Amino acid sequence: MKQNWKPGTLVYPVPAVLVTVGNDESEYNVLTIAWTGTICSDPAMCYISVRPERHSYPILKKNREFVINLTTEKMAYATDWCGVRSGKNFNKFKEMNLTLGKSHVVKAPYIKESPLCIECRVKEIIPLGTHDMFIAEVVNILADEQYINEKTGAFDLEKAKPLTYSHGKYYGLGEFIGKYGWSVQRKTK
Repeated sequence: MKQNWKPGTLVYPVPAVLVTVGNDESEYNVLTIAWTGTICSDPAMCYISVRPERHSYPILKKNREFVINLTTEKMAYATDWCGVRSGKNFNKFKEMNLTLGKSHVVKAPYIKESPLCIECRVKEIIPLGTHDMFIAEVVNILADEQYINEKTGAFDLEKAKPLTYSHGKYYGLGEFIGKYGWSVQRKTK
């Protein structure tokens, strides 16, 4: 038997990411986002949703560029802290010992401690209610070499130990279950 609940945001887990914004040091800020994801493969596109009252919102809206920095279990404290503190009152990079890197395509910086940094350029902003969705094209990806499998050249998600968010709580990922198509793959003897 299932219960009826009022509508809510229960598509979980989602990635807990740190988004960096700003065209120069006077604007640089980092904010924690859980409302993010892939929306198109070709061209590669993603989104973030941000509340208009957030300190980073006008910076993001003006510059129309950002970097999604995937987080790890080791970055959990910084990820949470950056989500409950305002860049208006704190230099979050300094407070959390996060190292700024110069992005290759966009002006917003990336976080060197992040295993994967996704440089994005905003294509459209859609007001939705509590949040505005920033739809963006992925223009570059920076992958930390320590997480790249030497044999396959693929990003090793398991080694990176990504951080996820689920209804107010942070989690790591569980164990590997199977790859895309494994349910129909022909068995070899």
